[in-house]
Amino acid sequence: MSNVAIVGATGAVGQEFLKILAERKFPVNELRLLASKRSVGKRMTWQGQELEVHETTHESFKGIDIALFAGGAASIEYARSAVDSGAVVIDNSSAFRLDPEVPLIVPEVNPEDVKWHKGILANPNCSTIIMAVALKPIFDLAGIRRVVVSTYQAVSGAGREGIEELENQVKAWAKGEELKASVFPYQIAFNLVPRIDVFQEGDYTKEEWKMVKETQKIFHVPNMAITATTVRVPVFRSHSESINVETDRLVSVSEIREAMSKAAGIIVIDDPGKDQYPMPWFSADTDEVYVGRLRKDFSIPQGFNLWVAGDQIRKGAATNAVQIAELLL
Repeated sequence: MSNVAIVGATGAVGQEFLKILAERKFPVNELRLLASKRSVGKRMTWQGQELEVHETTHESFKGIDIALFAGGAASIEYARSAVDSGAVVIDNSSAFRLDPEVPLIVPEVNPEDVKWHKGILANPNCSTIIMAVALKPIFDLAGIRRVVVSTYQAVSGAGREGIEELENQVKAWAKGEELKASVFPYQIAFNLVPRIDVFQEGDYTKEEWKMVKETQKIFHVPNMAITATTVRVPVFRSHSESINVETDRLVSVSEIREAMSKAAGIIVIDDPGKDQYPMPWFSADTDEVYVGRLRKDFSIPQGFNLWVAGDQIRKGAATNAVQIAELLL
């Protein structure tokens, strides 16, 4: 049994932590709920217990075995204090992902990397996790030379505020009122915004560079050629991705499909004749990555296209972190 702390317990990912710890019957002795000062005193129910939310401080982690950080600035401020108190930190922010001293883990892809942690383990970006799970069976089967990915990311990736903004804009549109945007740079209702996070080197966004660099680190292939375009879409929950893969050796579509069907964490939905393929509607509130539209790319000898969908709050954040905690046990 472990003493577990959740930092950011009142947020979307923090609340998902509570649900997933219960669903997966994680062996919790004490559960300590931590958040910012404005959430102090709130009460949350877990496993029939009513728990009070406490302020996160540098002293909050005494007696804690595993600290789940939901993300945000708290990671930078408090993660090292948690480690100093004897806890192992599993962090959902971007603070430590590219630190060479910190393992970046997707349990279906590189579980062995847990062994060399030094107190902190990082949860990858949500879109990276979903893509990495889908790429793993292809990587094992035929190697990967190049990846071209375009994402279609739900507004919940921007937190509760993103969900509320889409809801409010749809309601305003139905009433013929002005649509106001504050979370996203433009109206998101009935629109697509081809920019997630800030622009960086080469006019790629931070989100796009995350997918490139994190995937290279997870697979231990620093020269894997990856290019990404990340797009915010008016979907409440669950990200989708269009992925083009060029393999190192020639394999057939049927070989890839067979490998996918046997892979951990993947559900194949791929029957064009019956109009069956993954969609956010199906993958929301589940832990698997759904794969379909698997087909040959006829423009290159060893190319394939696939379409994937996965719940970015669960597998893309909270579930992946709890799976890492299970590896620790």
